[in-house]
Amino acid sequence: MAAKTTLNAKNLEALGAQRLAELLIEISTGSAAHKRRLRMELAGNHSSTEVAREVRKRLSSIARAKTFIDWRKVKATKTDLDTQRRTIVETVAAGDPSEAFELIWQFLALADSIFQRSDDGSGALIESFHQACADVGILAKLASVDTEVLAEKVFKAVQDNGYGQYDRLITLTIPTLGNIGLERLKTLLILWSKEPKEKPAKNDRRVVEWSSQGPIYEDEAYGNHHELAALIALQEIADAQGDVDAYIAQQPEKTRKVPMVAADIANRLVAAGRAEEALKALETVETGGLTNGTNVPFEWQLALTETLEALERSEEAQAFRWQCFEQSLDGRHLRTYLRQLPDFDDIEAEEKAIAYAQTFPDVHRALVFFLHWPNPAGAAKLVGRRRVELDGDRYELMTPAAEVLAEKHPLGATTVLRAMIDFTLDNARSSRYKHAARHLVECSSLARRIDDYGSAGSHDAYVAGLKHRHGKKHGFWSLVG
Repeated sequence: MAAKTTLNAKNLEALGAQRLAELLIEISTGSAAHKRRLRMELAGNHSSTEVAREVRKRLSSIARAKTFIDWRKVKATKTDLDTQRRTIVETVAAGDPSEAFELIWQFLALADSIFQRSDDGSGALIESFHQACADVGILAKLASVDTEVLAEKVFKAVQDNGYGQYDRLITLTIPTLGNIGLERLKTLLILWSKEPKEKPAKNDRRVVEWSSQGPIYEDEAYGNHHELAALIALQEIADAQGDVDAYIAQQPEKTRKVPMVAADIANRLVAAGRAEEALKALETVETGGLTNGTNVPFEWQLALTETLEALERSEEAQAFRWQCFEQSLDGRHLRTYLRQLPDFDDIEAEEKAIAYAQTFPDVHRALVFFLHWPNPAGAAKLVGRRRVELDGDRYELMTPAAEVLAEKHPLGATTVLRAMIDFTLDNARSSRYKHAARHLVECSSLARRIDDYGSAGSHDAYVAGLKHRHGKKHGFWSLVG
């Protein structure tokens, strides 16, 4: 009996066409999405032209819509968009690739109207448009679209990329564009970048980086918006053509001293076998100290170590990795450092690093290190030895720390929970009382697994101390209940 009621194609076929049709009508009643899908299937029984007409009608309807798309409607909207996109690629393209090519551009043109009336913090909607960008190249090839025509369409899209819907378009269409299309696109972008510039209002100027001379403004470094968009596009083309010098040429002189930009340039030079030039590019960076692990981004540090390795200066690279770890406790540096060591030497070096982290001046950064390494035992030891330094206001760190420690280190978890409770009550943060009350209940539960509190004081003693200091905070105690 169970096998006959299982939902699968074979069992449904046994119902017969008439009964299935009745069920589909019943199921689709009240569901616009299901009705659209059924109409699409019916159109497909006639020709791809009919399907294309249905898709075009639906895309026009979406473009005209004014209803706000809040987070509750995002899933349904994405489903609708993906249905239209797949129909274009899988059904229309099979019968009329040229029509499908035009439809995918109509689909992409929906982006502005969608994002102007939506709230999509998840990024789900933008994924549909990025996938459509990948479809452009495939459909252009199927439709035998002239590469210069494709280049001009891509160029127009890049000009109007306000929501990032076309961010990957150039990269995804490179195989179809070929050298002729890329050269045409490059010419259009260069001409666009040289058009007269409009200087932004003083309040609209955006700082992109700081140098020893002060702030570097986006308009000073890149000119106006279309110049920046053209620069990014030209860099994509340079990468596609493997032209490192063309990529570097797109970066204004000022921005080459920005650590992230210098790292990008160095990485490309190393890949091209030009490590000496890569090192010079990194050395142009303006900072308070080139090897200060807290001031220079990780990406720059990584680029330097890889450049030194390429130059066969491995000892210097290792020394720099350790220095960066000592300054920042960034476990990524330590992992790479340990991988370069011979067997057994890495064990000794890791023990040295763990001991160093225990004494690191910033206890919270040290706690982050132990949690991410991961080394719960080290985290428990840290909070036990340095509990007076813990800032209970750092709940975004303390909460996950307590969760990690609770399994095998109940005293460490209790110490972290107490830090949050103490901060909340000492500062009378009434909005957090419910959380503090929950933490105290958790401490009570953990107490059953703690045999020796050491100098931390038992749970009963801690509660008695809270009542002595904060007995009049009835809002809190009523929640402890």
